Amino acid sequence: MNRAALVMAALLAIALPLSLLAGRVWIDPATTPNAALILGELRLPRAVLALVVGAGLGSAGAAMQGYLRNPLADPGLFGIAPGAALGAVTALFFGFTASAWLLPLFALVGAGGAMALLALIAGRTGGVALFTLAGLMVASLAGALTALAISMAPNAFAMSEIVLWLNGALTDRSWREVWLAAPMVLLGMVLLIRAGSGLDALTLGEPVARSLGVDTNRLLSLLILGIGLTVGAGVAVAGIIGFVGLIVPHLVRPLTDRRPSQLIVPSALAGALLVLVADSIVRILPLVTELRLGIALSLLGAPFFLWLLLRMRKGLA
Repeated sequence: MNRAALVMAALLAIALPLSLLAGRVWIDPATTPNAALILGELRLPRAVLALVVGAGLGSAGAAMQGYLRNPLADPGLFGIAPGAALGAVTALFFGFTASAWLLPLFALVGAGGAMALLALIAGRTGGVALFTLAGLMVASLAGALTALAISMAPNAFAMSEIVLWLNGALTDRSWREVWLAAPMVLLGMVLLIRAGSGLDALTLGEPVARSLGVDTNRLLSLLILGIGLTVGAGVAVAGIIGFVGLIVPHLVRPLTDRRPSQLIVPSALAGALLVLVADSIVRILPLVTELRLGIALSLLGAPFFLWLLLRMRKGLA
């Protein structure tokens, strides 16, 4: 385990217990009535889900930036997150939410459809440029269809449910969502870690990577599957939570040797930490209703993105 991973793991060990106590009502395990029930059935699953979703988004962001060799790349550009969102919005639009499993299932089907479309368009060549354009096309198409569903919502309640879900949150989540998302995120992270050596070689350019024996088609397949599972599973249980995959690789990169393979695990831990801390903060803010997690991270991520752009512009000047 490299230094960045150790630092993130240590911070997580501190943040997790504090997150269990934080909220509109702070929990004192010794004096709060039903503290064990509140912690075990309400706050612990929410905290674990924050770790799972954040880890998936962080590792996907690191892998995407490594593949595209672009520090401004974000998993949303792949079209996986918009595809998953479209699937969930479809379930909400048609009222297929009687079962708690249907909405996540539709979101996963949407993510799978986006993955299949990406593989169909860019899977044979493995070219970075074509893959980027294909991802942008899938994201644009899914976004347009999602906007169409909102504009044609059958009633105000359905529209409200769609908009709230798209804003992303971990409110009222239980162990059911944890068991749904955790295996897929873990499998996706394993695939991304296996792609690490190929990403290292790709930093030298595609021709050099091929000369070193890297199968670019296999590398692209690992990335599509890995990012599809990590991002799709997160969107399926929490809605759209943006900017995590953009922010955390930048935070941990100075603590590594900057090789993509050495950035994936630390970014996963940093993503888990970011989402956990952000979710704890939105719980304790003195607002009438709880601020949606997706909105909170967008308020953080947009200025961070602007700062990156200004820093890059200054470097080119």
